[in-house]
Amino acid sequence: MHYVTVEITDVNDNFPSFPETQQTIEIAEHTLPGRRFQLHNAHDPDAGINSVRTYTLTTNEYFDINIRQSDTGMIPFLILKKSLDREQKDKHELVVTAVDGGKPPKSGKLNINIIVLDINDNRPVFSQEIYQLSIKENIPLGTTVFRMNATDVDEGVNGEIEYNLGKTLLRKVFDIFELDKVKGEIVVKGLVDYEEKNTYELDVEASDKGTPPLTGECRLILKILDVNDNPPEIEVTSLSNTVSEDSKRGTVISLLSFSDKDSGMNGKIIANIINDVPFELKPSYKENIYSVVVKDNLDREEVSDYDIQIKITDCGDPPLSTIKSIKIEVSDVNDNSPQFSYNVLQIYIAENNVAGGSIFSVSATDNDLNENAVISYSIRRDINENSVASFLNINSENGEIFALKSFDFETLKTFQFQVVATDSGTTSLSSNVTVNVFILDQNDNAPVILYPLSSNGSAEGVEEIPRNVNAGHLVTKVRAYDADIGYNGWLLFSLQEVTDHSLFGLDRYTGQIRTLRSFTETDEAEHKLVILVKDNGNVSLSATATVIVKLVEPKEAFAASDVKSVATDDEEDNVTFYLMITLGAVSVLFVISIIILIAMQCSKSPDFASKYLQETNYDGTLCHSIQYRSGDKRYMLVGPRMSIGSTIVPGSHAIH
Repeated sequence: MHYVTVEITDVNDNFPSFPETQQTIEIAEHTLPGRRFQLHNAHDPDAGINSVRTYTLTTNEYFDINIRQSDTGMIPFLILKKSLDREQKDKHELVVTAVDGGKPPKSGKLNINIIVLDINDNRPVFSQEIYQLSIKENIPLGTTVFRMNATDVDEGVNGEIEYNLGKTLLRKVFDIFELDKVKGEIVVKGLVDYEEKNTYELDVEASDKGTPPLTGECRLILKILDVNDNPPEIEVTSLSNTVSEDSKRGTVISLLSFSDKDSGMNGKIIANIINDVPFELKPSYKENIYSVVVKDNLDREEVSDYDIQIKITDCGDPPLSTIKSIKIEVSDVNDNSPQFSYNVLQIYIAENNVAGGSIFSVSATDNDLNENAVISYSIRRDINENSVASFLNINSENGEIFALKSFDFETLKTFQFQVVATDSGTTSLSSNVTVNVFILDQNDNAPVILYPLSSNGSAEGVEEIPRNVNAGHLVTKVRAYDADIGYNGWLLFSLQEVTDHSLFGLDRYTGQIRTLRSFTETDEAEHKLVILVKDNGNVSLSATATVIVKLVEPKEAFAASDVKSVATDDEEDNVTFYLMITLGAVSVLFVISIIILIAMQCSKSPDFASKYLQETNYDGTLCHSIQYRSGDKRYMLVGPRMSIGSTIVPGSHAIH
């Protein structure tokens, strides 16, 4: 066995490092040069020449670096070589660098922050040795006339300043003036009178709070200025707090007396009203006596009270003024009649309304006050007025209108009346509004059968036709009408009962009965058809008709009748064709109108759109119609209707 000793040779592979990257040192500004301050020493894991060899310091005029060798290594010290002055520079920043002996050398850095501590080496200083200031006599108590301002460049308590008046001043000065020790404000605490003394000299001391304290001095010379020190006074000798809005110009509402304790020009007074009110000042035959009178027309509805600002000024130099406020209320007179929002109102009510029920409510406003604004409502009942108005009643207090009878659209479609609003003033005033009432149709009439002839609520007829007719032959036509309009009067026909469904067909719109095929020998000679006729109301009403069809052998009369029937069919087909064209054109125009209205609403502002939008009461159903006849037929063109209880007022574009 052999033992081998291996020696590891060091290389410079480590940087010198300090235990901390930054060190702070506080030094008082009065510290003498030569003072040493130990710094952190650097450590380098390398050995021999590769370990820390020296320290360097950034170039400056106040500090140098010194190195001491010890068992633990090289220890750096900071040496003060020049006295510090905190007022010039209160902080110094240095960098100590540790360098090893390697090739190339490696280094580490330590940041040194030097904070300079203050000592009381500066006394407070005023910007001037003598201050001169002028103040007016009778200056208000508590007024700050001057603020002393001394500066001390020291910091902390060494720079905190306290102010005091000189102890050699006369006692009278301390009675009139007071010096705030902290703020340095000289405040008036007693009466300053020019006639007693026109100049004051105040010695002021400023001391810091250092140990020992340092003091600075200055002198403040106060010159007192004579002033016009008595303002004029206003006394109200007579006042009427309320004035009627119909008061005439020149009406006196108040008497005023002016005075000034000063004499000469200082006691001469000029008076005027300084705000824009319908009143003016009029001088009396006695000096400094004035009256407040009405200058312009008053209107309580525009301005209900006034605050009259009266200003009097003496002729002193400078002049003194006094302003006094007189409050006047304007009492109301009945000079405004009740007003409705519109001159004409349009309301819609459904027929068959409950007798005694409310149908509408009107409302008026009056700009007057109290009893002058209390409104009662009535319905004007003239001799020449439509008698329908006699079936209306109105609540005199709230304007709610009641119908004492039930209206029937089939007998009355529209009527008009006037509502009068009257106030309760001593001389009452009134106005009226015209109300147009439109009765809306309801489905309260059942269809009436015209053919076959009606008898005791039923209709029955007999038709004879040749057995040899072809398919499509017109057997007969059930004719009916409905006193209602719109959908309520739109009739539909249907076969409720028939003996043979393969033989006969019914047109649901025209009521025409035609053959569906030719008759055979096996077909019965008599057929019964029960036709149901009903309207299109929400709750539809109906009637029935019975047609007995008898088959007979062909004859010439039947042949001629058949020819006539064909001609009639052609005529009816032509009418139906033109009716379909008319209905189509009306529908197209209605759709175009809706599109244009929507486009206008989209392009306008919200306020404009809300004005022209469809009324909220519109329910989208069809009610209004145009009726006409062609021969023995009755046709209807149906349009939109308004919902029950809706109202159209002027400016509305709702369809009606």
